[in-house]
Amino acid sequence: MEDIVSRLEKGRIIVADGATGTMLLAAGLPAGTPPERWVLENPTPLLDLQRAYVEAGSDLIIACTFGANRARLGHSGLADQLVEVNQRAVQIAREAAGSQAYVAADIGPTGELMAPIGKMTYEQALEIFAEQAAALAEAGVDVLYVETMSDLNEMKAAIAGAQQAAPGIPIFATFSFDHHGRTNMGVKPEQAAEALQALGVAAFGANCGATLEMTEEAVAKMHEAAPQAALIAKPNAGYPRMEGREVVYDATPEDMAEYAKKFIALGARVVGGCCGSTPEHVRAIAEAAKR
Repeated sequence: MEDIVSRLEKGRIIVADGATGTMLLAAGLPAGTPPERWVLENPTPLLDLQRAYVEAGSDLIIACTFGANRARLGHSGLADQLVEVNQRAVQIAREAAGSQAYVAADIGPTGELMAPIGKMTYEQALEIFAEQAAALAEAGVDVLYVETMSDLNEMKAAIAGAQQAAPGIPIFATFSFDHHGRTNMGVKPEQAAEALQALGVAAFGANCGATLEMTEEAVAKMHEAAPQAALIAKPNAGYPRMEGREVVYDATPEDMAEYAKKFIALGARVVGGCCGSTPEHVRAIAEAAKR
């Protein structure tokens, strides 16, 4: 396969995968258990899921490392196994991807509020992200994927940590826009686009988010602020609601396919799904993206 940046530069669409956490919960992951624990203790459902995404048309499989930084792993007693968790997750993703898909290493937030609102300093965050990025780079990934960020300083720390620990590996970066078109820390899409473009990431955009419409609005504003940038759109499968004790996402595969077309028209070159999205959603997205 050609390297992922070359593919982006040619304007070709990359179909990312769908949800990991919600799909593993459906496969029996106990509520409150971090998915990273299953990376070590019960990897078969994860491998099966990622293979299903490849079969559905995913060009990019994201390793199950969203919460595999020291701050988050410490809450589940896995901090001492940080390197093992990250590298095993990459191995599983690589096994699923084979020669058909790229492998991205997922880097999520620390889960702590950044100063001055919280106690996490930029320097502490940078150290946490660099440690995780070093383990992921050693495992061999095609891209480092920083996602679901809401704080601009935390995003900057994550990118700086990745660049410090893994120079030469391209970086994708996405914010989650949830509140009136902003992240829950007040970052606007156009503000995010300007900052991320200056930081030299290979692609950036929006993931997760409150609604498909909100993600569309965010991508549109990012495209307006950075019209030449390769954008990412990886939204939830609609807005979640409760049916009894079960969380249900309302967007159908057809809905996600229609929005994938809209995202691509707005400059998205990486499209996929986040929470609630299944291999069926990804299959519809892939069919729409590759027509």
